[in-house]
Amino acid sequence: MIPEPVGRDFDVVVIGAGAAGENVAGRVVRGGLTAVLVEAELVGGECSYWACMPSKALLRPGTALHGAQTTPGAKEAVTKTLDAAAVLARRNYFTSNWQDDSQVDWVKDTGIELVRGRAALTAPRTVEVAGLDGTQHRLQARHAVVLATGSVPNTPPIEGLQDVDAWGTREATSAGEVPERLAVLGGGVAGTELAQAFARLGSSVTLIARSGLLGSFPEEASQLVAAGLRADGVELRLHTATERIHANDDGTVDIALADGSTVTAEKVLVSTGRRPALAGLGLEHVGFEPDEEGRLRLETDNTGLVTGAGGEGSWLYAVGDAAGRNLYTHQGKYEARATGDAIAARAKGGLDGRPADWSRFAQTANEHAVPGVVFTDPELATVGRSLDRARKDGYNASSVELPIQVAGSSLHAENYEGWAQLVIDEDRKVLLGATFAGPDVAELLHAATVAVVGEVPLDRLWHAVPSYPTISEVWLRLLEKYGL
Repeated sequence: MIPEPVGRDFDVVVIGAGAAGENVAGRVVRGGLTAVLVEAELVGGECSYWACMPSKALLRPGTALHGAQTTPGAKEAVTKTLDAAAVLARRNYFTSNWQDDSQVDWVKDTGIELVRGRAALTAPRTVEVAGLDGTQHRLQARHAVVLATGSVPNTPPIEGLQDVDAWGTREATSAGEVPERLAVLGGGVAGTELAQAFARLGSSVTLIARSGLLGSFPEEASQLVAAGLRADGVELRLHTATERIHANDDGTVDIALADGSTVTAEKVLVSTGRRPALAGLGLEHVGFEPDEEGRLRLETDNTGLVTGAGGEGSWLYAVGDAAGRNLYTHQGKYEARATGDAIAARAKGGLDGRPADWSRFAQTANEHAVPGVVFTDPELATVGRSLDRARKDGYNASSVELPIQVAGSSLHAENYEGWAQLVIDEDRKVLLGATFAGPDVAELLHAATVAVVGEVPLDRLWHAVPSYPTISEVWLRLLEKYGL
């Protein structure tokens, strides 16, 4: 006999205890509501254990070493290769050795309940959980259910892929050893970062992509990253489709490409994008059906409220990757904070309908100022609209761009190569977007984000004097080139 589920009521039920889930739960509790987090894996989610933190821990030592090697006086004092074992050990430290004790303590200290198990909606505001300890739970939400389930990797339809022991990004970022040869399928952010990380750890890396490298970024910027990868020995096979994969008896893998060539490697890493993790959540019980491709997609308003959920009132929300808008941890946390505040305000009658843009309840930055960094060496950092996107969105947009060649960059590294671009709304004379490529340009990005969000007029921005000699002097050069 199946035991009767243990029933409990909460103001808010949050499915998924990653960065977004933790933040939305924390916000509603701070707003005076009760909340429960439901998590089937580690509290802290993908970013803490298999994505942002371990991947950057793998990348940073190589960047630091290369920085020293490109600075006369330092380069004579350093060795030429990384200590791979030490890098992997440091990576383990940043993942807390894949233990979530400290994150669980934070949840408890914040006043949030935690249920470990797999959750599914069975009716509006009703979540049933198959507990990992065998207990069945029925959680009733008085005000909101929030989906914060993250994303899952896409699996490309490549013949033979299912028959080999391929890595996804999880396996790559948690790897215990460095393969002699690594083939990376995918030229997006994760594939590019991990290709360079493993090349610097000692792998012979081949990156294979159906299109170009980092194709969503300006070509001048992505070309600098491509040059950086090639300098580290990464072979780039771009605009090349993978047709078949075959496992050999000696443990290697043969990858047959559309141009007739074959790449052989000990490991193949598949990094071909991600999609919201919405399968198995019982969304069919509240009015949602898969599309023609068999995938579920949600539409949310500027508070994260899901459009079209069945039942009375507004109760279903999605944040982070689950919402499918911007698959960045920092943006998911931003969405979660706004959503948590909106839920608490609605529960107390303090918010009715759609909030004003740029208010504490609205995720307005999703439309205008999403920042992102590719943590390769050189780095690629961008925020806001590209020139093409701005024009498609109806703006009278122009751009100004130039190489990063200032005193700060020449001091930063010998033969520094970088590129910068500003996208400008000619009608209002404010920034719509910015892109920087070069060593350590990620630290330039927040100034651009502030300028875009604040809609700082260019003639006022010109008075933001960059310190000398820093790489930030490129801001002055860009504005001067524009005509200020």
